[in-house]
Amino acid sequence: MAVLPTRPAPFFANKNRAFWYLHGAGWVGAMALRGIQGVVNGQEFGFLMIVFIATVTGFSLSLVLSAVYRNLIGRPAIVTWGFTALALFTAVSTQVLIEAWVAGLYFSDRETTLTQLFLLYLPIELPLLGGWTGLYYAINYFLQLEAQADRLERLEAQATSAQLAMLRYQLNPHFLFNTLNSISTLVLLKETVPANAMLTRLSRFLRHTLISQPGGTVTVEQEVETLKLYLDIERMRFEERLQTEFDISEEAAEGILPSLLLQPLIENAIKYAVSPLEEGAKISLSAQISGTRLRLVVSDTGPGLKDPVDATRTSLPTSASPDSTGVGLANIRDRLAQAYGTDHLFEIRSPVDGGFTVVIEIPFEREGEEELVALVPPPELTTHPSLREGGAGIGPGTGKQDGSPSVENSAYPRAMGQ
Repeated sequence: MAVLPTRPAPFFANKNRAFWYLHGAGWVGAMALRGIQGVVNGQEFGFLMIVFIATVTGFSLSLVLSAVYRNLIGRPAIVTWGFTALALFTAVSTQVLIEAWVAGLYFSDRETTLTQLFLLYLPIELPLLGGWTGLYYAINYFLQLEAQADRLERLEAQATSAQLAMLRYQLNPHFLFNTLNSISTLVLLKETVPANAMLTRLSRFLRHTLISQPGGTVTVEQEVETLKLYLDIERMRFEERLQTEFDISEEAAEGILPSLLLQPLIENAIKYAVSPLEEGAKISLSAQISGTRLRLVVSDTGPGLKDPVDATRTSLPTSASPDSTGVGLANIRDRLAQAYGTDHLFEIRSPVDGGFTVVIEIPFEREGEEELVALVPPPELTTHPSLREGGAGIGPGTGKQDGSPSVENSAYPRAMGQ
């Protein structure tokens, strides 16, 4: 759904243990390399003792340097690099001086001064401790960057979860508002039996929906069950005027989608297709698999858009209803964008002869499985440009099928839904 930052490698999960592994392996490798070079160059066997003492000295001094560098990381650059240079100079001088003194004792029969030996070993020890210093800072800065990336990932995940929760909680109060209005009307008409039945079904619906996580997902089958609970409530208002049809393939029923994604579409269809028509209307829901995509189609046989030929709008128009809370389609668009980025299709169609259809395509994945992503996603399976932030208008061949204009071409109030 989104590109996640890299996480710290398992080797560095325990930084203390990783330090000792790398520290010990580095100095053992350096000792072995110098010893092999000395033997190849014809040095006497006693030369290995000098190498051993120099390695132990360097190992000890680098431990001291690690303690110094650990306190310098994170300080102002001039402080960090200034004291690093001073500590490195002190450590190298100590290392070379000790090695030169030991070598002087070993080569006491030769006319070699301590200064000459110091200058002899300086080009060896300076790159060694200098390289160790560079690696220490490089690894620690790398781990700091990964830790920051990990914190950023968690914060982004929390922000996304909070936004999804906000969008999800917009739906329940809105539906509750409409249902309570209906119950209030029944009470005013003294129809207590249907009012009580509607309250009972409302409690079942809320119990069914509120137990799920706000930003969670459900299977298509579970979503359809929730929709049927909702339709049971609405059918008490409209009776035979509300007709429904479900066409859910067995494979599509196993696909997952954000919970309560389709409920506002059904509510939208009831408000603008079933309610205004004396004969009512039919609401259809289809869920099919198309390649690696889950295709969801919600349609109705209502009057459709009021002005299907108006091409002046470039964004979702707001509802003309004074009871609108301004969620509906815009809410679904935002939830899809949060969950799938641009890897989804959200298209609205309304044929000239009436009816209203919303098509949603998202990556097909089963519960507990990783998302199936096509190697080269087809370009048409992305959010319609005019439905993104600050809609970009209608382009040729977008948002239409079989002569059906996109909702952006109309002032029909249902476009924002509710």
